[in-house]
Amino acid sequence: MNILVCIKPVPDPDKYGDLRIDPETKRLVREGVPTVINPEDKNALEEALRLKEKLGGSVSVLSMAPEFSRDKLVESLAMGADEAYLLSDRAFGGADTYVTSYVLAEGARRILAAKDLPRFDLILMGNASADGATSHVPTQIAEWLDLPHICNVREIRTGSEAGEAGAEDCSTLQVIRKTETEDMLFAVDLPAVIAVSREINKPRLINAMGIIKARKKPLTIWSNEDLDLPREVIGLAGSPTQPGALFSPDMRRGAESLGSEMDAAADKILEIVQKAGV
Repeated sequence: MNILVCIKPVPDPDKYGDLRIDPETKRLVREGVPTVINPEDKNALEEALRLKEKLGGSVSVLSMAPEFSRDKLVESLAMGADEAYLLSDRAFGGADTYVTSYVLAEGARRILAAKDLPRFDLILMGNASADGATSHVPTQIAEWLDLPHICNVREIRTGSEAGEAGAEDCSTLQVIRKTETEDMLFAVDLPAVIAVSREINKPRLINAMGIIKARKKPLTIWSNEDLDLPREVIGLAGSPTQPGALFSPDMRRGAESLGSEMDAAADKILEIVQKAGV
């Protein structure tokens, strides 16, 4: 089974206080802020590695991020991925989810062309990113690639786990999708895109051997010269969602003396509360 996992480097939650927005470009300034692999993407990578161990095949990792995020691709290789691809170009900057999904889909096509493969059997990623949390990208990638897709998956079952004959025939997977009220069981024909929640597994820890092996695994960095996408459809220029005005809210609070008489002050407080409609 050939599996592609899309990951996103996101700001370290412990460093959110260091984040700022450039007032000119209205973009998040990521330089100098430590990043981590988006937690749910790490669950997706773990699930891919488990499927590979069970069924054979390969696991490729794909990310669109600044080049200083290269270390997160190396971390994925150390976890057990076979190869990694980083799409990095200033022209990609400022992309909304629509354009991000488009570039990632084109990156997936570029990988298939480079490897002379007809398809990926499965594309996995986290259900949402820790910074944006829109949950748009998995579905959008699937639509760009014309693939069936299902999100918020907490369990993936192969044929043997589902009690089916022909366990090694992985043309179909069973998945459990969680909703607000209940779990739903689906059969998904492959190839497909599946977005997982953090409940699906516990990602493995990286060991010394994994770090050593990662040094010998291929890590490819492609710019837009390699993808050859029109400038008007990528980055901020191609994004239907545009940043609006930036302003800082007035956090000052007013104060009013209610006098020194307790009964009069209590009546005043009651009057203020009633006027507020509380």
